Amino acid sequence: MAVQISPSILSADFARLAEEAPAYAEAGAGSVTIHAEAAKAPVRTLRAIRAAGARAGLGINPGTAVEPYADLLPELDMLLLMTVEPGFGGQRFLDLVMPKLRRARAMLSAHGTEIWLQVDGGVSAETIERCAEAGADVFVAGSAVYHADDPAEAVRRLREQAERATERASWAR
Repeated sequence: MAVQISPSILSADFARLAEEAPAYAEAGAGSVTIHAEAAKAPVRTLRAIRAAGARAGLGINPGTAVEPYADLLPELDMLLLMTVEPGFGGQRFLDLVMPKLRRARAMLSAHGTEIWLQVDGGVSAETIERCAEAGADVFVAGSAVYHADDPAEAVRRLREQAERATERASWAR
């Protein structure tokens, strides 16, 4: 799978959202991620997301282990590891998630189907290569994109960094 950069609207200027992200309103969501810690009936919810034609994702907070969710992998198109505590943009990346990211990549590889492994929170030029080397292939970047002088250039640079790191990553071979 090719590296993907997903700008997070959490860091957008909501007063100018119509100017910055008109495609969101026009195209509808192509993917929906639910948080494991908040889901009361995750299988039912994930199946409903897929039935509606979107990719189904499961998000996991930094302090939550990934292994208990291995049985849900057949229901997933995406696994999202939060690399900050959810709630607001601009937080610092939590390095404690890096071992979990490696374990998640190994778990997905053992599962055998293509499930996107996403990271969200503190993704920037300083963190994206380590995330790619550890196994991420989708990067949700908010502040690094929306606070840049040229958001399109910021996305291009982040993608280049992630692609270089993925090429040298052992999991991608």
